[in-house]
Amino acid sequence: MGYLIIALVVLVLFGRGKISAMMGEMGKGITAFKKGVNDGQQEIEEAASEGAKDVTPDTEKDKS
Repeated sequence: MGYLIIALVVLVLFGRGKISAMMGEMGKGITAFKKGVNDGQQEIEEAASEGAKDVTPDTEKDKS
């Protein structure tokens, strides 16, 4: 019941248009945050794959 009263007061103070604009901006922020997290994970995976390259000396490779 308390949440309903708070929601009604916020709606009266800001109006429907302002609230929808704020929710749209919040959605864009969440999307940008998720994109940043995914980009960071890709960078970590790329760095790990760089470290996993074959570093066997050429003289050892020829023996097999």
